[in-house]
This record gives sequence, structure tokens and C-alpha cells, in this order.
Amino acid sequence: MAARGHVQDPNDRRLRPIYDYLDNGNNKMAIQQADKLLKKHKDLHCAKVLKAIGLQRTGKQDEAYALAQEVAALEPTDDNSLQALTILYREMHRPELVTKLYEAAVKKVPNSEEYHSHLFMAYARVGEYKKMQQAGMALYKIVPKNPYYFWSVMSLIMQSISAQDENLSKTMFLPLAERMVEKMVKEDKIEAEAEVELYYMILERLEKYKEALDVVRGKLGEKLTSELQSRENKCMAMYKKLRRWPECNALSRKLLLKNSDDWQFYITYFDSAFQLIDESWTPPPEDEHSLEGEVHYSIEQAVKFIEERITEESKSSRPRRGPYLAKLELIRRLRYRGCNDEYKLGDPEELMFQYFKKFGDKPCCFTDLKVFVDLLPSSQYTKFISQLLEVTSLSATAENEVALPADTKALQQHLCVVQLSRLLGIYHAMDKKQKLTAVRELMLRYHHGLEFGKSCLKTELQFSDYYCLLAVHLLLDLWLEGEEAAVWQCLTLLEEGLSHSPSNAQFKLLLIRIYCRLGAFEPVAELYSSLDAKHIQHDTIGYLLTRYAESLGHYAAASQSCNFALRFFHSNQKDTSEYIIQAYKYGAFEKIPEFIAFRNRLNSSLHFAQVRTERMFLDLLLEANISTSLEESIKSMSLSPEEDDIPWKDLRDNRDLTVLFNWDPKDRDISEEHRKLSLEEETMWLRIRSLTLRLVSGLPTLSHTIQPKNSEKTAENGVSSKIDTIRSLLQQLEAAVDSGKKFLEQKIQYPVLGPPPTRMAGFFSNGSCQCQTSLFYLVSDIYELDTNGLEDSAEIQERIGNSFKSLVERLTDLFNKCKGDLIEVRDGTLKTHPNLLENLVFFVETISIALWVSSYCDSVLRPFKSNLQKKKKKKKESSVAMPPVFTHFLDYVTELQTLTSNVIDHIKGLEIILTALKLEELSLKDTLLLQEEKKFTKTVQGKVQSSYHHSVQEIGELLKKRLDTIKKLKI
Repeated sequence: MAARGHVQDPNDRRLRPIYDYLDNGNNKMAIQQADKLLKKHKDLHCAKVLKAIGLQRTGKQDEAYALAQEVAALEPTDDNSLQALTILYREMHRPELVTKLYEAAVKKVPNSEEYHSHLFMAYARVGEYKKMQQAGMALYKIVPKNPYYFWSVMSLIMQSISAQDENLSKTMFLPLAERMVEKMVKEDKIEAEAEVELYYMILERLEKYKEALDVVRGKLGEKLTSELQSRENKCMAMYKKLRRWPECNALSRKLLLKNSDDWQFYITYFDSAFQLIDESWTPPPEDEHSLEGEVHYSIEQAVKFIEERITEESKSSRPRRGPYLAKLELIRRLRYRGCNDEYKLGDPEELMFQYFKKFGDKPCCFTDLKVFVDLLPSSQYTKFISQLLEVTSLSATAENEVALPADTKALQQHLCVVQLSRLLGIYHAMDKKQKLTAVRELMLRYHHGLEFGKSCLKTELQFSDYYCLLAVHLLLDLWLEGEEAAVWQCLTLLEEGLSHSPSNAQFKLLLIRIYCRLGAFEPVAELYSSLDAKHIQHDTIGYLLTRYAESLGHYAAASQSCNFALRFFHSNQKDTSEYIIQAYKYGAFEKIPEFIAFRNRLNSSLHFAQVRTERMFLDLLLEANISTSLEESIKSMSLSPEEDDIPWKDLRDNRDLTVLFNWDPKDRDISEEHRKLSLEEETMWLRIRSLTLRLVSGLPTLSHTIQPKNSEKTAENGVSSKIDTIRSLLQQLEAAVDSGKKFLEQKIQYPVLGPPPTRMAGFFSNGSCQCQTSLFYLVSDIYELDTNGLEDSAEIQERIGNSFKSLVERLTDLFNKCKGDLIEVRDGTLKTHPNLLENLVFFVETISIALWVSSYCDSVLRPFKSNLQKKKKKKKESSVAMPPVFTHFLDYVTELQTLTSNVIDHIKGLEIILTALKLEELSLKDTLLLQEEKKFTKTVQGKVQSSYHHSVQEIGELLKKRLDTIKKLKI
């Protein structure tokens, strides 16, 4: 018996099956097992909590919460119940309840290290920094371990970071944190590197740079060992803050002697040297130059130092790129300063040529030289490229044939030359015929290069992929110049490239952009999912998907893509708390402010705000007054017209607008100005969408809060009535629309691979904007009619009648802008009209808003009509005149019904045309493409045709459901 050792708690044995069921996702069995156990052991709290977890996971949140609170009220102190409740509250997104749980546990078991540390972590999850500081100190008193003391110090720093008043931060929190650490320093109790890092962080935030430098250079600094050159980097940062340029220069020189390839130190070396030159600094006659040794304070010394690094590197069997690039960097700086000393370093053209000879076979050669091409005079571009081609080892088998590389090194060299040619604008200067010849040659080289990659795995890229990409870029130029067939050739080449290199993200991204430009979203969803975007990428490249899904009529895919993004944004909150806790546990204190800044940046993301708004709009479009009432839909989204949860002032544009490779010259590339304008446009469009959504969410509130005539109660109480909110939002919408129109007057053209424009231009030009605004003005008039009654409201009724008429006219105009073939064959080439598709989507959106407004009209007019009919019966007169507003409304509803039926018929016609479209003959006429490439053209055109067909079907289905709702609007 004695050999059995540890005796298992019988409760653990009883609970094990429930844990297993929950782990395997069998929640129903877990609930049943918990019920069985509770019949025998009523006081087994953990079984109740595990049952609550099962209920939470099967969607019975209220029952789960009630059960959890029942156990929490008993203030359990057993480990199983506390852990299970923590899991449950986390799944409920209620971390604040965990703090109450452990507060109670700590009161009952005041000396438990475990419960105190759990309480600290619970506070960390909700960002209660003051309480974290107290919990840390309480822990330290129970168990005097250094980490607990420094948890408390870090919590003070977090209070200083989160304090609104910077003065309070600098005068109270940080000095207190500094004193706490100094106490440990004096008592010689500093043990770990993390503690030194924390001390350095406090001094840096207090701007005590001299003291921070002393800490790093002193005995404590010896503990900074986990990162390479951690001590040197910190010294360098402090020297810069203190503007101690001699030390900066000497330290960077020392570090470059150790590693001549570390680019950051070349930059510091040049920065400090030129600062010293500008200050005319001279070394002290007797003492050392600086704390860090010898200082270079003249151009001659800098030139000599770089030359020495190159000489040293040339002896090496594996030369490094740093010194060669540093020479070009120095020339650029000298030229920028207007110095005439650059001749001492040589001719930049010759230096770049020599650099190419040394490193041209490396993929990084192009990106290295790209930075310095502005050192070349434009007249020398062609000569420079010819020079590079001469030293590229290519061999032609016959006289007229294209010279091809014999191995991957030669291929890489040639690729570098081609990329530089594109960057220098040589390809842009070609005419159409020359461009087509260049495309053919690039594709020939691409196919030849595939020979070298036969053994490549599916996950590896082919050596010659860039040839294909460059050919596509040339074809895109032709497309923008009006050559319609070029875009189909682009898609063909990209699809072919993808078949050989299935993991090439550039092919996929470019396909996504082009398909979207053509109005075909169906292939895009699959391409995006194959990119396997991870974590932060849902924010940086998610816009490629969410911008087009809904606007091209793929509602189901739009819902899915919004869900992808929202899932990431919502999990970010929970995940970041976990990262912060791990940082405390492992003493990575400097990461904690970074995690919090990261979380804040994501919460203020422009893309997050857009996706949230569009997702709610989409849900209303697909469900409101179809499967659920508008009121229920709005309630389930917790939407309120008064609340605006978008942080307008802090919106962050996290989009990666350079995710697509680009070899365009600076004047054609995406500029900082484009970024600013795109952000401005996106924000304006978001404001219009957000205000429209809030106006829609205000409709159900009006039906229930009708004020009696001349009522001034609401005004007296200082509470704005619901209609005032609607009117205020309407004014804001008008202002946002005006700003948008002014913005569009600039007629901004983004580069083809730059940020995609918003839907704002189409929204204004097709008349949707005017329609939607008039609908909300109509709401205001109907409300007025409701408060004034039918008597004495002839003028309002007439106004409403006129609004109904003009609305039908506007909607008809909008429908007329949707007419036309979505895909047509012109001169043997396929041409798509995505704008017609976008107009159709806007029509569906506008007609949906018209129906929600009509439902409100219906809810107002119906009681009036039944009252009139009761009066008729009482007076027994058949001649009680019906107010004109009823006739106006019925006529309006009938016309809406007719119009919607016409649109549905039009859509059926489009479906028939799309189905009958024969695309086989088209690809045969293409002379640029090879026979084997033409099968990809068929695939591409088939995908576009299928996507349009799918869009039209989804739009048609939704309109049919809307038509059913119109038919119910008979007062």
C-alpha cells in the first residue's frame, strides 16, 4: 500500500469523464454526465461549472451564466472550480468576473501564492494597473521573490503609460517606479536581465538619458546578454538622445570593424560624421577622442574608412555587400549636401556596374541597386543597361534566336537587368508593337527557366517566375492604354504561372486585383483562401477581399470574408491579454507596452471599422424584413442611432498598399500623396456608410415613441427625441456627401496596382445617394404627419405624395443605369461592364432601404386608416373622405412592386444571355499567345462568365425576397 505514493482526489476521478467530453467537443454528453454526478453529489461545485461550460458551448448562454453565478456566489476556493470558472468567463468574454472570483478566494486563503498570482493575472487581463500594483506587492510580502516585486514596478509604468495627464505620469508614477528599483539596486538585489531592462525603460521614459547610459555602461549592464549587441544598441540610442555625436561615431566605427555588413551602423556612422562636420568638431588635444575611442570627423576619414572596408572584403572568399553599398550611400549623401568630394569615391555608374558583376546572380541585387538608381543621369540609362547585358552570360543556339541563360545564376543576372530596365522606364518608353515583342520574349525566357525548376517542390517558387510577372506588367500598361485584349492575356499568363508555381503569392494577388477590376469575384474568394492569410494579414491585405465581395453581388462570399476579418479582430482582444500575461511571467517587460499599442492600433483600424459597418449592412440586406423583422435584426446587432463606436480621430490605415511587387519608376509608383488621399477617401465613404446604417437603425425606434401633438416634455427633460436624432444624422449625412463630392472633383487616379478606389463615385453618379437621402427626408415628413394627425396636414400630405412620385422616378433612373450587357463580345474580344453590376447592387440596397422606410410608413398609416373606418361605421356614412396620403402610398407601393418585377425580369434576361454566351471562338483569334496558353484563356473567360452568372443569380434571389415584402405592404 505504501508504494502507491500520491493518492488521487476521488472528485478528480469523478470529473474526468466530463472533462474528456468537453475536450472532444461532445458538449451534450458532458451536460448529461454532469447532471448524473450532481444527483449523487449535490455539493460538487466543479460539476456545475463544467455543466455551465457545456451549456455555453451549445448556445444556452443565459442558463450557463445563471449556473456560474450560483457557484461564484458560494465563493469557492477549490482549484478545480476556480479554473473551470476562469475558462467559462473567458469564453463568455467576461474577464472582469474572474477578478471578483479570485478577490473572494484571496480573502478566504490570504497566504496562497497561487491565488494571489492568479488574481494579479486576472487584473492584467482587464488592464486594472492600480490593483495589479497592489496585488504584486501583496504577493511580494507573502513570498519575497524578485519577479513579484518587479510586477508591481511594471504596473506603475503601465499606470504612467495609460494616464491621460502626462504631467502626472512624469511626476508621480515614474519617479515612484524609479525609487522602487533604486531601493533594490542599493540593496544589491537585482538578479535578472529583465530587471535591468525595466530600470533602463523607466529612466528612458523619465528622459534621464545620462543615468540610463551609466546603468548600461556600468556593472548592471553586464547582465544585458540575451540579445546580440543589446548593450551597444542601448548605448547608441542614449548617445543619440544626448546628441553625443563623437561617441555615436566611435561606437558605430568599432561595431563596423567587427561586422562590416551591419547596415544600421553605417547609417549611424554617416549621420554622426556629418553632424560632427557641421559642428566643426575637433578632438581634444590630450584626452581620448571619446568614451568609445577614435572618432572620424572629416569626409576624408569617412572615405578612407569605407575604402579600407572594401579592401578587406575583397580578400574574403565570400564578400559582403555592406561596404560596397556604403560607398554608394556616401556618394548620395555628398551629392545631396552639394559637396564636390564625391569624385574621390569614383563614378556611381561604374560602382553599380562593378556591384552587379559581383552580386548580380543574387536575388537581392535588384533591391540593393534600386535605392541608388537616382544617382545615374537619365541620359545614361540605356548605356548602363547595355553594359550590364554585356557581362550577363547568355548563349544563343542560332543567330536569330534569343540568347538564353545556361544556369540559374545567369538567369538571376538577366532577371536583375530586366527589372532594372523596367525601373529606369525603358519598357515604358516602348510603343505597342515593341511591348508585345518584349512580352513574347519574356514569356519565352519564362518557359525556358522552368527547365531549371523541374525538381522544385509545390511550395517552392520557380526561378523564372519574375519573367512572367514582368510580362503581365507590360500587358497591364497596354490595357490601361486601351488595348482590351491585353487584360485577358494578363489573366492567361498569371493562371499559367500559377499552375507551375502554386505557392506564388504575387501571382495570386495580381489575379485577385485584375479579376476584381473586371467585376468577377467568384475566383477571388478561392485565390484569397489559398493565400492562407495569417493573423495580422487579415488587416493588412483583407481589403483586397472585402472591398469587392458585396459590391459585385456575391453576398454569401461577402458574409464569409467579413467573418474571417471580424474573427481576427475580436480574438485580438483576448489574445493580446494572454500575450501580456506571458510577458509578465517571463519578465519580457519591454514587450508589454508594445502589445498594448498593437491592440490599440488594431482596435482603431480603418479596415476593422469598415468590415464591421459593411457586415451589419449586409446582415440587414439579407435578413431584415425577410427572415426577421428590421427591429429584431437591429436589436441583435446592438445597433443604436445615437451611438457611434468608430474612433474617427484615431483611425489607423493598416493596409499594406505595397504588397504587390512593382518595378515602376518613382513617377508612376504609389506615392505618399496617394496613401493620404486614399485614406481620406476611405474615411469619407465609411462616414457615409456608417451614417446610413445609423439612420436605418433609427427607423424602428420611431414607431414606438410617438409624441402627442405639441408635446414639449422631451425638450423640457433635456432628452433629445428620437426624430431629432434622425434629423441630426441626416444633416451629418448631407455634410459627408458634400465632402465626398468635393473630394471626387479632384478626379484622382491611383496607380493600377495602388489602392483600389472606394464605391463612392458610383454611389453619387448612379443616383443611389439622392434616392437614399430623399428616403430619410420622407421619414421625417411621415413622423410629422404622425404627430400632427390627418386633420390640418394637407400640406404635409402633399409633400409626402410628391416625395413618393420623385422617389419612383429616381429609382427608375437608377434601374436604367443598370441596363446593358454585363459581358459583351466586341471585335473578337470580351469586354466586361462591372459598373453595371455595381449599379445593380446599389439598386438592391436602395430598394431595401425604400422598403424599410415603407414599412415605417405602413406602421404609421395603418392605425389612421382603421380609426377612419371606425368613424365611418359610427356615422354610418359612406362619404367620409379618405385623405390623399393613403392613395399616394398605395400608388407608390404598386409602382415599387412593378419596378422590382421589371428588374427581376431584366436579371432573368441577363442570366439567359450569360448562359448562352459562347466563348470558345474568342481565344482562337489571339495571336500573342501560344497554343498551350490558350487553354488557360478558356479557363479564365469561363471563370469570369461563371462569376457574373453567380452574381446575377444572388442579386435576383434577394430581389425576389424583397418583392414578397412589398406585396405585404397593403394598408
